[in-house]
Amino acid sequence: MLLKLAALGAVGYAGYKYYEKNQIDKNGVAFAKGQPDGRVRDSGPKATTTGEKSWSKTDEEIDESFPASDPPANY
Repeated sequence: MLLKLAALGAVGYAGYKYYEKNQIDKNGVAFAKGQPDGRVRDSGPKATTTGEKSWSKTDEEIDESFPASDPPANY
């Protein structure tokens, strides 16, 4: 009985690790290739998958101010 419980725990742990490894980032942040793993990416349009095409100057300044609460100086 104890051996079955240990085997079931090992299978569950392996399944959880597989799930965690293949989890897609659901926080809406589009990381560009070459960005470090984690929850926070570098600032600027080059750090996203959308690139510079769809970014305005305001978008870039807002992105660069994160996580600080201070707005850009030229608003």
